[in-house]
Amino acid sequence: METAMKIKVEGDRKVWFSMWFLGAVVTFGVAFFPMFYRLVDGRNRHFRKEAEFEARVAAYLKGHGEEPPAVSERFKAMNATAWAASIILIVPVFIIAYLLSKDLAVHEQNQDAFLAAALPERVFMPQTIPIKTYALITLVTLGVGVVYWLYKVVNLYNAHFKAHLQVEKELGRLMEEEKVVEHM
Repeated sequence: METAMKIKVEGDRKVWFSMWFLGAVVTFGVAFFPMFYRLVDGRNRHFRKEAEFEARVAAYLKGHGEEPPAVSERFKAMNATAWAASIILIVPVFIIAYLLSKDLAVHEQNQDAFLAAALPERVFMPQTIPIKTYALITLVTLGVGVVYWLYKVVNLYNAHFKAHLQVEKELGRLMEEEKVVEHM
């Protein structure tokens, strides 16, 4: 029971788009490979961490006699190495931008529903990701707009990681407060 109450708060690794983009310019595109690897790997790690987080919250709620909310849709892990290597063909860059955008939008909606069912007050607000707008900009600019799209995707993931860290801290604080009150 003790492990269900303890929430380890650890942030996800941020990706600094400007550093990677400048590195790619200087290295004639070679730095894009590790950048895409890190983006896809960061997505996979976050979704695994989120599944563990939801399991801990569900166990905590069950321990207090409450019905835990339904767990959100599980995302299939993407092979970060294969996707990063595939960008040599150029077209996968657009696919990766789309998949990362779509997955984050769905993940945030699922997380919002899970947290709304688990907590009395709203502590998480999902971001809006205008995928159609980014795709249109990319088409109109003959593919160059994917740089802006990737910039926005990186920033959205970084903002999501920051918000998720706050949610974890808040839940940890609430659980610890309740634990202290129970022991009194």
